[in-house]
Amino acid sequence: MRIARLSTPDGPVEGHYEDGVIHAADGDYEVGVDGELLPPCDPSTLYCVGRNYAETLDQMEYERPDEPDFFIKPRTSLAAHEQPIPYPEFTDELTYAGELAAVIDERCRDLSVDEVPEVVRGYTIMNDLDALDQQGRTARKAFDRSGPLGPWLETDVDPTDMDMWTDVGGERRQEANTELMLFGPHEILSYLSKRFTFQPGDVIAFGSPANPGLVDPGETVEIHYEGVGTLRNTIVE
Repeated sequence: MRIARLSTPDGPVEGHYEDGVIHAADGDYEVGVDGELLPPCDPSTLYCVGRNYAETLDQMEYERPDEPDFFIKPRTSLAAHEQPIPYPEFTDELTYAGELAAVIDERCRDLSVDEVPEVVRGYTIMNDLDALDQQGRTARKAFDRSGPLGPWLETDVDPTDMDMWTDVGGERRQEANTELMLFGPHEILSYLSKRFTFQPGDVIAFGSPANPGLVDPGETVEIHYEGVGTLRNTIVE
């Protein structure tokens, strides 16, 4: 089942998404007519794992981590599906990265790997934008709208064997499968839960396959994960 959130004049609504319509508790809402899609959750924090595909390590000349390597984005980094993303004035090297992300359903901590599926509400897609020429991960990755998320949550999908692709300006840039992750989604969630207390709506992104690369103003980034959908955003001046 797909769950989506919509911005309306009366505030956000949430419900089952089907064929451009959100079926909420108080009625049906048509996307694009009654409002625009919001990020599919309202997290306190976005936890992002890097260096999680061997080909990416080779491409970027990174060392292979012994345990999940992660950083944090604030909620102000969120952007919605189809929302324009301003090219930051402070960088000349903006990169895209197409990532699968889990959304937490309940407050939890110290999870075993086997307990992880019970606390995941569903899966969505994130574009981990990176101002590559800035110093330190926070400056590079935690700026406003650096984490487009969406278009919705898919509650019934296997995250461990999922084909993905990323197109930029209509050109295929990334193509992989989540089985190539060095650390699997359940392993990562368990690892992070021993360090942080997850809140409902929190996001955990699992890293990008090979070929994260530069994106220019005017280009549209489309990230597709099999069984979830396609996240689409255009970079603007």
